[in-house]
Amino acid sequence: MSATNFWLFLAAALVIAAIPGPGIFYVAARTLSEGRTSGFASTAGTALGGLVHVLAGSLGISAIILASAELFAVVKFVGALYLVWLGVRTFRSAGRVLSLESEAVGDKRAFRDGVLVEALNPKTAAFFLAFIPQFLDPAASSPTLQFIALGAISVALNTLADGVVVLMASATRRQLIARPHLMRSLTQGSGVFIAGLGLSLAMARRPVPG
Repeated sequence: MSATNFWLFLAAALVIAAIPGPGIFYVAARTLSEGRTSGFASTAGTALGGLVHVLAGSLGISAIILASAELFAVVKFVGALYLVWLGVRTFRSAGRVLSLESEAVGDKRAFRDGVLVEALNPKTAAFFLAFIPQFLDPAASSPTLQFIALGAISVALNTLADGVVVLMASATRRQLIARPHLMRSLTQGSGVFIAGLGLSLAMARRPVPG
């Protein structure tokens, strides 16, 4: 890959990573409701889920899913239902999340949730297929390896941005933890927001190749 293409990609990827998106809002909501440990676990999970899309995109699997209205709908609605379920579970747990000790609980579950939430989001697949090919060098020997490398860099930058958000949300949570009623409302709001992300995903339309 040419140096020009790489630096153009890096600049664009940095800008995209800094723009708040569903992933950032998701890890922020998990951090506010469950604590920093769960926030970082969720971030690691969404990173792995993003790498799943990178690998699927490089192998052409994502293109097949996006080309099929039926497959796209199945993946989309499974992902949406999972987010709604997570939101409902978070909302119902509001009465129990009232101490900093809860931060040490559920990190494995948060990691698993992060993987599934990201891996079951076809909008992420569409993003990688639309964004990365613009920077590939057709003259290079392995476009597949280029796709994987650029995808991994993009995921790493997004994960870094998510990590910063986790730290900020965790600091906010620590300030509110001594106010149980406000903390309960914040946790309930996080649950509603996560469920809202699911509803938003359910209404997403399949990208139509131009």
